[in-house]
Amino acid sequence: MGARAIIAAIRARQTPAPDELAWFAQGLANGAVSNAQAGAFAMAVCLNGLSDAGRVALTTGMRDSGDVLAWDLPGPVLDKHSTGGVGDCVSLIAAPILAACGVFVPMISGRGLGHTGGTLDKLEAIPGLSTQVTEARLRQITRDIGCAIVSATGQIAPADRRLYAIRDVTATVESIDLITASILSKKLAAGLDGLVLDVKCGSGAFMKTHDEARALAQALVDTANGAGCRTTALITDMNAPLAPALGNAVEVAICMEVLAGNSAAAPRLVALTEALCVQLLVMQGQSAPEAQANVARALASGAAMERFAQMIAAMGGPPDMAEDWRTHLPKAPVVGAVTAPQSGYVAAIDGEALGMAVVALGGGRRVETDRIDPSVGLTDVIALGDVVEKGQPLCTLHAATEDTAEFAARAVQAAITIGDVPLVGPLIMERIS
Repeated sequence: MGARAIIAAIRARQTPAPDELAWFAQGLANGAVSNAQAGAFAMAVCLNGLSDAGRVALTTGMRDSGDVLAWDLPGPVLDKHSTGGVGDCVSLIAAPILAACGVFVPMISGRGLGHTGGTLDKLEAIPGLSTQVTEARLRQITRDIGCAIVSATGQIAPADRRLYAIRDVTATVESIDLITASILSKKLAAGLDGLVLDVKCGSGAFMKTHDEARALAQALVDTANGAGCRTTALITDMNAPLAPALGNAVEVAICMEVLAGNSAAAPRLVALTEALCVQLLVMQGQSAPEAQANVARALASGAAMERFAQMIAAMGGPPDMAEDWRTHLPKAPVVGAVTAPQSGYVAAIDGEALGMAVVALGGGRRVETDRIDPSVGLTDVIALGDVVEKGQPLCTLHAATEDTAEFAARAVQAAITIGDVPLVGPLIMERIS
């Protein structure tokens, strides 16, 4: 085994043997592979790709570079993953719904970077809550409550942590092979029985076109199934924010509204969350009508809210979050409307630009070390296709200062196109299984 030979093979458009790729992944984790070799490997894969078998081998090698959890629980261990969008807080609702349906969800999540929000950042807008827990605590919360949404420990897929940092500085982030191995190595290390993927497509997604989204979805599904985890993907529309709120505390607030029974607060968010949960339950043998009834009951009965509140308390958050979330969530000092400059239909929404407006407010990171202001963001964001009159609010802006509010307001107005009525496509565009 040798890094030079492996890199040379990929450069020559040959796929190294599975044991060679497993060795390289271990070398990333233990330091046997240098930064220069890791960068050359990433560039070679980005330019020439791997075969399907090579992608599976790299993914499982990265998964096995650290701890792989095993479970002995009285129900299936399932999870979902989104490729990232704006106003996408599905995980905060899906995990407790699934827990209320008898599923166990040890969800290892990530932070926001770029224009997309991070599940961990949203949760940490709740005072006192910490997403950094030991493996023993993850196991206890998952067993007792049914769901835990946490950050990866240093022992989960350490090869990915190193390779991701290398990719970020070598312009190799866009490789489907490397994206697939990165996402799945962490998810599969959680010891899952099944996984559903939400692959976003559109202006607020990393994959802007349907063809790009389909290619990534197919690679993820084929690789996860090849690695032994039953997986399905939904390609979903991200040409508009999923929820009418963008930002950390404001997205938690929308989730609390939904869990409290107000599905009308975010109909697109609720529809997609239910579809993903149903898909997972169907994969475990339930009929579609049975799964739909179970998911609807978990939400309407308050059982999902109860699980979420228990999880929050177990992770250090307020014990009365279900009853008093409005008091606990931080609030920005500057709040005001962003108004429409003209009348017409909301013809297009640049989701990436809206996400970057939230980043400019302090609600996201330009670089990994930036600190987040959990209180800032946008609420009451107008929907694609809505009729708007000049001077009518496009959204409500929550800012730390008047200066950042003024800058973000201009960015929001530029991101929302007012014109002729648009053709609004379906929320769920395709299923890959």
